Order: sequence, then C-alpha cells, then structure tokens
Amino acid sequence: MAANRYYNGPVSDHFDGTRFFNPGGVEPNGFRDLLRWQFNGQKATWPTTPDPRATVTRPDDSVTGQDLRVTMVGHASMLIQVAGLNILTDPVWSERASPVSFAGPRRVSPPGIRLEDLPRIDVVLVSHNHYDHLDQPTIARLEADHRPTFVTPLGNDVFIRKVAPDARIALMDWGGALDVAAGVSIHCEPAHHWSARGVGDRRKALWAAFVVATPAGRIYHIGDTGFHDGINYRAAAKAYGSFRLAILPIGAYEPRWFMKGQHQNPDEAIQGMLLANAAFVVGHHFATIQLTDEAMNAPERALAEALARHDVDPARVRPLHAGEVFDVPPERNPA
Repeated sequence: MAANRYYNGPVSDHFDGTRFFNPGGVEPNGFRDLLRWQFNGQKATWPTTPDPRATVTRPDDSVTGQDLRVTMVGHASMLIQVAGLNILTDPVWSERASPVSFAGPRRVSPPGIRLEDLPRIDVVLVSHNHYDHLDQPTIARLEADHRPTFVTPLGNDVFIRKVAPDARIALMDWGGALDVAAGVSIHCEPAHHWSARGVGDRRKALWAAFVVATPAGRIYHIGDTGFHDGINYRAAAKAYGSFRLAILPIGAYEPRWFMKGQHQNPDEAIQGMLLANAAFVVGHHFATIQLTDEAMNAPERALAEALARHDVDPARVRPLHAGEVFDVPPERNPA
C-alpha cells in the first residue's frame, strides 16, 4: 500500500498502518458504483433560489449558566453556545463544497450567520476532511479573526496548517479527551464514515464524532455517520449515560444502496437518538447543499414519519434551517 502522507502512527483497532477503517464496518463504495449512482437519473431537482425558511441572524456574545443554544449556519455548520464558550462545528462559509470555486455542489441558501457577525470563537470542531466539513477558506478566516483551538481527528491537521500554519490544533484519536475550559472537556468518539480530499488519499485521515461535556450537560455531535447497526450509539450511551443534546445528520442518504454504509437516514437518526439516551436532537445535513438524490424537503418528511413510528415527541427533535436558533430545554430523562 502507498504510504500515508498525513499521519504516521502505531497500528490500532481502526488503523492498519496506512489507512483508517471502521472496525466491523463497511468500506465506502468504489468508482464503478459511483458512476452507476451518478448516471441513475434519479436525482431530484432542488430549487436554485434560497430556502424560504432560511434567515440570517446575529448571535449573542455568549450564554452562561445552564443555558445551551444552537444556531444553524447551514449543512453541518452550527454555533454551539454553552458555559461561556462559543464552539463552531464543521464550519463552511464558502459558496461551494468543492476543491474549486467555479464547480461542485453549491449552497442554495446563504449562511445563517455572517462571518463578520460571529461572536468570539473559542473552539472549532472539524469532524473529517470532506469538503462539506473542512473548508480551508473558512478556516483561514476563522484563524485570522478569532485564533480558536481547532479540534480534529488524526491527519486532518495537514489541511488546516496549509491555510493556518500557526493555528492551535488539538489532534485527537478515538477515545481521546481534551480539557478546553473549567468544567468543559471534548471527547473524540467513533463514527462510521470515511475520508478523502483528493485522488489516492481515501481513508488516510481519521473521521470522528465528538462529545462536549459541560456543566450544562453533555452534547453529542456527529458530522457524518452510517448507522452501523447502532454500535456507536450504544457505546456512547455506555460511556456517558445520557446526553442533553445530540446533533445528528438526517440528510444526504439516497440512494440507500450507495449511501447506507456512510450516511444514516432520518429513521436511523431517531433510532440513534433513543439508543444514545439523548433528551433532544438537532437535525442537520439537509436543505443547504445537494449532495445526494433525495428532494430538498424529503428529510423533514421522513423525519416526521420516523418520529411517529418510534413514538417520539416532535418537540424533542429540531431540524434546523439556516439562521434558526434552538434554546435547548433542560435535560430530562428521555425514558
């Protein structure tokens, strides 16, 4: 196998010395399957105008005490405000999720917060290196304006350093933990996904989920994942007990024969919520950038059906649109 130019470390239960993998999991589909999908003629047509439910908001400087607030920027980019900290997840402010500015998946709605309206950013969580999660122009701007701590799995520091050579980067493996403030820690946990930034670098940087433990409760953030028979959700419940909030992908899941291993659908997201003992959920990965076949509003329709199927109160699950704010209620026993 070709050498790994992003990470050089010991073999583990999810790293074979060259590539990372999902233990007992499913590898991403190959090029032939990609072509079969791309030419299947089943891709829904999204609007070219902004989502009418999207807005642009200016967030407060911070929240404290037992308050927990999430503001949607778009796709998997959110501002989490808790315990006096401002945390960004997978920040993408660029027009396209692409290596080039003139082609590739284009956002249909502007970011829900303007970059210049962001409060002081303390921490940036980057779950993996796909272009809809690791956006180098945005990272460069955040570094210049805020000097945050970038928290990311093994190997992804290479892409951050290319545009922010002096950035503070906390590089984490699954099972790692990092104290970021008094009473606040970030934990790196498995997700069932993959990575690639170009040709020939598939699975050479790690992907992950994060748990943010705070005095106001625990937050489980997943940028991308396949359901993986619920294995990672059960492990999270065993390790942490419960969560005040889970931030879960509910979009980018069709066609299932191609996406199932790497992208959960809304029904699987609700199963994951229940397995992880999450009191509330923010749903993301929809209505911003079309990456897969489903229609723009399909994830929300499927989510409503899943909530009814699993007898979950819809008030516990918020699929957020750009600019929408969710003040998460105090944690209750989800049982």
